Formats: sequence, C-alpha cells, structure tokens
Amino acid sequence: MELFALSDVPEVREGDDLAAIVEDRVDLRADDVLCVASTVVSKADGRTVNLDDVTAGDRARAIAERLEAITGEAKDPRFAQVVLEESNDLVMEAPFILSETRFGHITVNAGIDRSNVPEADLLLLPEDPTGSAERLHEELGVPVVVTDTCGRPFRHGQRGVAIGWAGMPASRDWRGETDRDGRELGVTVESVVDELAAASNLLAGEGDGGTPFVVVREFDFGDHGGSDNLFREYDDDLIRQALQAWEFPG
Repeated sequence: MELFALSDVPEVREGDDLAAIVEDRVDLRADDVLCVASTVVSKADGRTVNLDDVTAGDRARAIAERLEAITGEAKDPRFAQVVLEESNDLVMEAPFILSETRFGHITVNAGIDRSNVPEADLLLLPEDPTGSAERLHEELGVPVVVTDTCGRPFRHGQRGVAIGWAGMPASRDWRGETDRDGRELGVTVESVVDELAAASNLLAGEGDGGTPFVVVREFDFGDHGGSDNLFREYDDDLIRQALQAWEFPG
C-alpha cells in the first residue's frame, strides 16, 4: 500500500467543511482509507476552550494542588476542571491525570491539547469521533479513521492511535485461522485502525507540518472476520482495575 499526506491545507476553523478541503486536494479512489487528525475535526466542530471562561471546582483545585506538590510546577486548577468535564472517569489523579473520555478512550488529560490552537487556550478531543468519521465516510465514500497520539505503557514515546472510524471494522479477527504449520490461532485480533493511524502519523507529524489528512491507498483488509471492539470494557480491563486500586506514594 501507499500513504501520502495532502498538502496546502489551510488553518481549519469552526464550521469549515472538512470533506470539501479533502476533495479540493485529491481524487479519492474506492481502495483509499482517509486518516484525519482529531485536531482538525475538533477545530471544525468548535471544540475550543478559553481558560478565562472556566471556574474550577473543589475537586479540580485539590487535584491541581496535589500535582503541583508532586512536580514542583504550577498547575492551573481550571485545566483540571476541563479534564474532569471531558471525562467519564479518572483512572489516576497522580502523578498525572489519566482519564477515560466520554467515548471510551483512556488517555492523559482527556486528550486535551495546547498545541496548534491559535485562537484559544485549549483544544478538546472531538465529542464523538466515530460519529465524525461516519459523516466524512458518507460524504467522501471511503473508510475514515480519526487519529490522535498518546503514550504507551512500558515504552517511551507517543504513537498514533484511532479514536474513531467508519466504513471498515476496527480489527481483523484471525481466530480460527491457521499459521504456516496448521496450528489454529486462538487469540489474535489485529487492531487495524490503530495500525493505519500509526502509519499515517509518520506523515502527519506532531509539530507545524500542517498535514492533518493522510490517504492510505490500496490497503487490503483481506478475507478475515471483523470486529468493532477497540476500547476494553471495565470488567475486561485488568490494567485499569490495577491502576485504580494503586495509590501514588507522593
């Protein structure tokens, strides 16, 4: 397969038509998948916040005070308040905030970004990334993956992940198929949308490149079963349960 980023993309603002921006720059084919950085989805949806408009509650102030004591750096309780408002649940409050977003993604600070937000203090993740992907899929006629970057347990560095998708399953299910020696696979479910998101992030980048749209051409899902299960349910998430039972010693 081939990947390429769309060039000359303007600064996206609230109300902009993302499908039109894409169509002005590429003739999409039936075998394409469009990967879209969540930042432009959020900007088009007006998901920005100015801290002057936020009033911190008691819990937010307590979290900020504890984090400031741990890190020795000033922490704005209004930022903690926005994280709380964007979260279903906090997995950890220290030494950093790890939260479950309202659509099920677990990430630091509810995925709130301070970078590349020229007209506000904060950029929130899309309210419904899969809903946004579905609208773009209907308008463009190709599968769409909405991507974000986040860290990984046990490893340094961030990588691209899918937070919303439409027009294709999230995963390829290899269970029931066989390896080269004829042994039946019993547990392998491949998160294809995460792999496409990570590949697209190599081109989209993290800084000032201005390339939030990446086309994946000639990707073949193959003759496999598909699944849309991506975010683990709480009862099936042993790591999350362990983290919530753990208390940071600081």
